Amino acid sequence: MMTTNMLYYGDNLEILRNRAYFPDECVDLIYLDPPFNSARTYNVLFKDESGSESESQIVAFDDTWHWGYESQDAYHYLATKASEPVSRIIGALKDILGNTPISAYIMMMGVRLVELHRVLKPTGSLYLHCDPTASHYLKILLDAIFGTDNFRNEITWERTNAKGLTTKNLPRNHDIIFRYTKSDNWTWNIPYMPHREEYVRKFYRHIEPETGRRYTLDNLANPNKDRPNLDYEFLGVRKVWRWTRERMQKAYEAGLIIQSGEGKVPRLKRYLDEQEGTPVSDVWTDIPPLSAQSAEKLGYPTQKPVKLLERIIAMSSNPGDVILDPFCGCGTTIAAAQSLGRNWIGIDITHLSIALQKYRLKD
Repeated sequence: MMTTNMLYYGDNLEILRNRAYFPDECVDLIYLDPPFNSARTYNVLFKDESGSESESQIVAFDDTWHWGYESQDAYHYLATKASEPVSRIIGALKDILGNTPISAYIMMMGVRLVELHRVLKPTGSLYLHCDPTASHYLKILLDAIFGTDNFRNEITWERTNAKGLTTKNLPRNHDIIFRYTKSDNWTWNIPYMPHREEYVRKFYRHIEPETGRRYTLDNLANPNKDRPNLDYEFLGVRKVWRWTRERMQKAYEAGLIIQSGEGKVPRLKRYLDEQEGTPVSDVWTDIPPLSAQSAEKLGYPTQKPVKLLERIIAMSSNPGDVILDPFCGCGTTIAAAQSLGRNWIGIDITHLSIALQKYRLKD
């Protein structure tokens, strides 16, 4: 039986393939922020007990890839044991890319994504966080594994402000988050953001003197004119209305319908504080990256803000669901899942990561 609220230390491929740990279709939501094939060696700068930065650094992980035995084994597995769409895509990518670092990266990700698809419940979702270095190859791979019909969004997260340090290219200041579901029946909680101030001033310019509540005046006419049962006179105005006469009368008596003058068309008072807000789009500019002074900052090089993970978890899971992060790093997914009342499982191959997460969970 699968155990939740558990950290696993080791290679996530070996751990995911262990059916005692991960039986089929046991996870509700997967978020992964794998190495990006950035060809960088990341260092974690530690702080001493006083909070001052130490001069000593420990290598957290080496985000470089080379074609070798592991790449060849992963390619062979995908080409011979994965589904036909996956094996065909992998073969094509291998033919195009050859035995190159990017090809080694794709093979590493491919075998893991196959296992992640296996452990995901039919109602589950997967979010893969990457950057433009390999996002186009990963999208093709995800299409083959999950099916093109189960691609839902390509989310753009603005992770930093544009810097004027480049002269030949536009500044790179965003990451990509691919969202896929296991089927056409998935867990979904529509996310909203508060309305922008300029929108509020423009569309909710009326303020109720008694309460101070903002409101707008909405149209009560029915767009479908072929509704004889809704064609009647109300407050001296004959129209095809949205509502029945009884409902209109109740709303009027409750002070929700306003007529600005005799013969004027009545309108509906719609309050700002009763609206859910603006639906979140696939471009996220409202969640800033962590600053050097942020209280969340742990010194981990690829750490993401908790708000980013809280949005993803709230959108695609419910309290009590199981959240999996197979590249859990410093544990932001786990921290967000814990705060939102979800169960969680984290896997990482570096002892530094597990140590940071234990510290963070105790805190």
